[in-house]
Amino acid sequence: MQPDRTAELVRLLRQRILVLDGAMGTMLQQCKLAPGDFRGHFHDHAHELAGDNDLLVLTKPEVVREVHDRYLEAGADIIETNTFNATSIAQGDYGMEGQVRAMNVAAARIAREAADAWTARTPGKPRFVAGVLGPTNRTASISPDVNDPGARNVTYDQLVAAYSEAITGLVEGGVDILLVETIFDTLNAKAALFAIETFFAKAGQRLPVIVSGTITDASGRTLSGQTPEAFWNSVRHVQPLAVGLNCALGAALMRPYIEEIARVADTFVSCHPNAGLPNPMADTGYDETPAQTSALLEDFAKSGFVNIVGGCCGTTPAHIKAIADAVAALPPRAVPQVDACPA
Repeated sequence: MQPDRTAELVRLLRQRILVLDGAMGTMLQQCKLAPGDFRGHFHDHAHELAGDNDLLVLTKPEVVREVHDRYLEAGADIIETNTFNATSIAQGDYGMEGQVRAMNVAAARIAREAADAWTARTPGKPRFVAGVLGPTNRTASISPDVNDPGARNVTYDQLVAAYSEAITGLVEGGVDILLVETIFDTLNAKAALFAIETFFAKAGQRLPVIVSGTITDASGRTLSGQTPEAFWNSVRHVQPLAVGLNCALGAALMRPYIEEIARVADTFVSCHPNAGLPNPMADTGYDETPAQTSALLEDFAKSGFVNIVGGCCGTTPAHIKAIADAVAALPPRAVPQVDACPA
């Protein structure tokens, strides 16, 4: 990303609340893709590939592009690459570790082309691409074996290597932002952030970074045991463009935790909750309608909690349009000056 693009993004964040897109997985599930759509040209691959959504950037790129276009049409300022599981660790389940670099490059390019096309159509509303780095399906802090608390199925160094490969591909593909999201284990996030900082040092360039944690239940903590304030203090050293919360909870249950982040963080705050709680009977698999989700995020905006809003699991272009409309006339949160170690 060029320095003027970074400056433009910061300028916009000071002017208005920006809108992130919604769930990629929800939209891909609605496409009713067949196993062959996932397999594509990987005819002889030994593993089952159905359900590997990240692989679709190589086998069905037009489907991923259509999802991006629908969110951009709905009003998203920032779209996320389809790379939530595009690390060698997560792709190990499908035996597709060798395609990780290609996945990240392709996903970034698809999103880049979509964002640029919409920016050209609406020059007064520039669009940005966030390169997604998901949490992986392993945790560096928690044992996978209840009988052995000290056991681990991944090391910090393995996480750093996996994230480094993904970051290289995302930047090569042309992302504007790196988004470390759905953080349930802060040690995993620290590995991602170390990989990012190492990449920046070697490349001689920096991109804005957004860090988004996940409060897993009513305990108000991440899966690895941190409160929102503790989580922020664990990642603030990288001076992210924004910090926030996503996934696991709907906005109603997330409210006290995003309020806490907004109180302690001396940077922009992002929030993209699920569309309420899971409901297998609902069309999207989640309870909330666009009107309900947007009303809750409108309350966050009126309360001065947020600078970036969007949707996670269960949200659709209809949700994003409703959210964009709800916050369009509301001012962004004013970034406070906060002591690093308050008394």
